[in-house]
Amino acid sequence: MNYKINGKAFSGEPRPGQCLRTFLRELGWFDVKKGCDAGDCGACTVWLDRKPVHSCLVPAFRGEGREITTLRGLAHNGELHPMQKAFLGAQAYQCGFCTAGMLMTSASLCEKEKNDLPFRLKGNLCRCTGYHAIDDALHGIVSVEEEKAGDACGASLQNPLGQSIVTGKAHYTMDVAMEGMLHLKVVRSPHAHACIKGIRKDDTYMLDNVVRFVGQRVVAVVAETEGAAEEACRLVEIDYEILPAVFDPEEAMQPDAPVLHPGVGAESRIQDTEHNVFMKIEGEVGDVAKGFAEADAIYEGTYHAHKIQHAHMETHGSIAWRGEDARIHIRTSTQAPHLTKTKLAYLFNMFPQQIHVFTERVGGGFGGKQELLSEDLCMLGALKTGRPVKWEFTRTEEFTATVSRHPMKITVKLGAKKDGTLTAMQICNISNTGAYGNHGGEVLASSLGSCMATYRCENKKGVGYAVYTNTAPSGAFRGYGATQPAFAIECAIDELGLSLGIDPFTIRRRNMLQPHDPVHSIWPSPHDDVIGSYGFDQCLDYVEKALASGRGDKKPDGEDWLEGKGIAAHAQDAAPPTEHRSEAHLSLLANGTYHLAIGSAEFGNGITNAQRQIAASVLTTRATNISMDFADTDRTPYDTGTFGSTGTSVAAVAVSKAAEALRDNLVEVASALMDVSAAECRLEHDRVQCGNHSITLKEVSARSPFRDKLHVSRKAYNSPRTTAFLVHGFRIAVHRITGEIRILQSVHAYDAGTIINPMQARGQVEGAIAQGIGITLFERMVIDNQGAVINQTFRNYRIPAFADIPRTEIFFANTHDAYGPLGAKPIGEAPIIPISPALGNALADATGIRFTSLPLSADRIFAQLAELNTPDSK
Repeated sequence: MNYKINGKAFSGEPRPGQCLRTFLRELGWFDVKKGCDAGDCGACTVWLDRKPVHSCLVPAFRGEGREITTLRGLAHNGELHPMQKAFLGAQAYQCGFCTAGMLMTSASLCEKEKNDLPFRLKGNLCRCTGYHAIDDALHGIVSVEEEKAGDACGASLQNPLGQSIVTGKAHYTMDVAMEGMLHLKVVRSPHAHACIKGIRKDDTYMLDNVVRFVGQRVVAVVAETEGAAEEACRLVEIDYEILPAVFDPEEAMQPDAPVLHPGVGAESRIQDTEHNVFMKIEGEVGDVAKGFAEADAIYEGTYHAHKIQHAHMETHGSIAWRGEDARIHIRTSTQAPHLTKTKLAYLFNMFPQQIHVFTERVGGGFGGKQELLSEDLCMLGALKTGRPVKWEFTRTEEFTATVSRHPMKITVKLGAKKDGTLTAMQICNISNTGAYGNHGGEVLASSLGSCMATYRCENKKGVGYAVYTNTAPSGAFRGYGATQPAFAIECAIDELGLSLGIDPFTIRRRNMLQPHDPVHSIWPSPHDDVIGSYGFDQCLDYVEKALASGRGDKKPDGEDWLEGKGIAAHAQDAAPPTEHRSEAHLSLLANGTYHLAIGSAEFGNGITNAQRQIAASVLTTRATNISMDFADTDRTPYDTGTFGSTGTSVAAVAVSKAAEALRDNLVEVASALMDVSAAECRLEHDRVQCGNHSITLKEVSARSPFRDKLHVSRKAYNSPRTTAFLVHGFRIAVHRITGEIRILQSVHAYDAGTIINPMQARGQVEGAIAQGIGITLFERMVIDNQGAVINQTFRNYRIPAFADIPRTEIFFANTHDAYGPLGAKPIGEAPIIPISPALGNALADATGIRFTSLPLSADRIFAQLAELNTPDSK
């Protein structure tokens, strides 16, 4: 068959049933992405005769004789297509994995069609951006600023990888072809709890003969093709003895419940094996009983937060091979390459230097790519076969076999005086960690931390349980254990205020942290949480004024539409309390530019651009004068991982320290070369000015008598941990008959200290808000009574599309943090935290009904809304 792809002729014979997406990728067109292989996400969009199609749904043979255009073919004679330029100018991407498909659809639209983007873009999903930058690009709005030497901090500079993203040349994990590559697939358990009695296959090594959730991997198969590996999996015969299973954490704690991990000792870290309690955490400051006795009003309520998928567009996957250096090399989609290397060395009893782990471009993470989910089996396959081994997860595997947000049942009790002053706060959390502990303990501790620390109160108490059940393991998720208790506590604050006749803003102002307060939750011991800058008051003011302004959409006509406003506040620690370390290497090169090596991972968080801008600002140069290596265990020093806001609060601090040290060194060297006092020398862009004379950095590099002064290394740790403040407000309309919720106005205010890159900062906030709206209004993993996830595709697990997300007014407080790099605080993690309670409070304000279980989807709130439709309610 003859094909014309991006103006070039190809001959090929697709396999029976092969789709156009895989056919194009086999021909080397890696800009055609896989997000779902079900026609739901649009990442694979290409043009057939200039019309956009989802190539995963098109049989490959239908492309014969037609003009096929992928993103790589959109530019003409080296000139970018106007839409590519528009995406660059608006930075309409973050991780960039969806960009190829989004660009192909956008570039196909005429001006009239651009007036109906909610409809025209309904087939293309983005998990990162919140769609607003994409909307800007389609309307010609430019956010990127021109770069000026010395002014990198505070400038909206373009992501250095932007050109490769919009042209389809950015290489994600699976975008390579290696000679002799084998494909790995796994047989997964169909049972929630079972003992493996036998596997009818020779040469089988069994690590554990018990499976504990539907979807747990049981057998790995390596074959010449992906199809052959899948067929081999279907031929594997396994004998199971089905065991009793338990899916509810409260039931799992009962004496007669099935025990998931019997007979293990202290090395397992399981605190109460017989009751399936992985970890119990408790603490108290002050005297809570006394605080409640002194209260004039007490509110108590129980709230439920559900299981959520990260839904990053790029699925998990790895490629492992033994190199000519006899070492194992692993190309993978991870947020923590150095941590992955350490774990693999332990698992395979190898020296760490025998293993090389790296990422190139990662298509989203949101906490879900901290786990060791694909690297180990790929490495095992490479060691066994001596050939490269590739494993790419399907979208169904993402839902059934990876990690997700911890479901939690949270009971909150608050006491206050008549004026609203809190006298006691108490929280009890039962967290479902799934079949394995993973992040169960850390997330549980976080759930008892920042949300309780947001408000001043002398008496606080908390207890939490991370409980095993026969469900897929829970793990790290954006907001890291704070989104769930924030929903409970912020709703409870509103209810307490309502009982006292105090409005939501006033009761928060009366109790919120003040600049010199200790940042403590339930533990009386010393801690390293601090307030490095204070803009909490500014955030509340911004949101209050915006909601009172009359901006936003009007309530739809008709008496069945009810209107309400809701807010939520939060004080978030800027790094996890566990040990975290990062090291930065910074050098002056012979050509007078710089090279930075840092272990941070880039997956749409914009951290490499921010770190480059921080270094450029300190060195008074342009960010483009700083080349970088990142997320590569051979090329970068150790970094624990990019999660929990540490890309800014730890790694960027190391970068800032390294830049300051190199700046001082260059001044010292120039002072010696020019025989001028160092006090009279200063670094200015590409030279050092010494009195009335100057010396270029090229000369400094060439003539320096102190070669070691041209290279520096600095480390940073996550202590002390500063505090970010944020407030979100919504004005909504809810239809009391159908349960439909429309967001009329969305306002977000954030004290993030110095804003390193305003365009990126807004993008991170917008993306987090969009994700928060999704998990609040419709996203939900549904598990049947056998423990299986039944909505395993984007079609049945709906993440927000363009039409679902309103514009948000975003305000940043004017502060400068005492501990962050150049006065900055992290931005990407926290904005999701107040979204659910702000929407929940707006819904309660509109209807007079407190909904205590997420999501607030129409089908789930319909029954209670029916109370408003009775004759007595009208």
